[in-house]
Amino acid sequence: MKYAKVLLVVIPAAFLAYSLPPYLVGGGRVPATFGLHHPLLVGHVALGSVAMVSAVAQLWPGLRRRHPHVHRSVGKVYVVAAIPAAVTGLVIGAATPFGPVLAVSNVVLAVLWLWFTVAGYRAARCRRYDLHRRHMLRSGVLALSVITNRIWTPMLFVALHPLQGSVFGGSELHYLWFVAGAGGWLGWTLPLLGAQWWLRRQTSRAVPGFRFLDTSGV
Repeated sequence: MKYAKVLLVVIPAAFLAYSLPPYLVGGGRVPATFGLHHPLLVGHVALGSVAMVSAVAQLWPGLRRRHPHVHRSVGKVYVVAAIPAAVTGLVIGAATPFGPVLAVSNVVLAVLWLWFTVAGYRAARCRRYDLHRRHMLRSGVLALSVITNRIWTPMLFVALHPLQGSVFGGSELHYLWFVAGAGGWLGWTLPLLGAQWWLRRQTSRAVPGFRFLDTSGV
């Protein structure tokens, strides 16, 4: 548990330290595809960074129990940052220059992130705290999934490179589209499935006679 806490802080911090500087000085790693692409991208990155930091704080073990006021305050910051980050992510994600497979992944990710965030906030307002925690865990995992996306894409690029000539007919563009798309989908679906598995496991421990196929309250 101690090492998990350290990794929960170190990995997002290292990712932000590496990813943010180009955007703060007017650059970026994604080519613009329409007029407002760059300002929307910068806004998405800035708001997404706030959401990531807030998600780490919210996922920190014991914060909700020991400091409920801090939990609520940070949660509001997360919602205020995550909603516009998801909306801007939906727009720029649909217009990605890295192919249709990644575009679909970006749109689905943004819609799910927005939906889980809003649903989690509404559940808290209705005092349905168990449902609130479940939705916000999913939302936080999606907020942080950009980290695993950046891991999968270069791994796939190196691992599948020998197939570029045969499977992709030597087309570098189609190869890059496939790698970016596959990395995008794996980047968020696997963490979300892992979160769902963890939620099921926690429920099965808490509820006697729980059945895995029971989807009530999910």
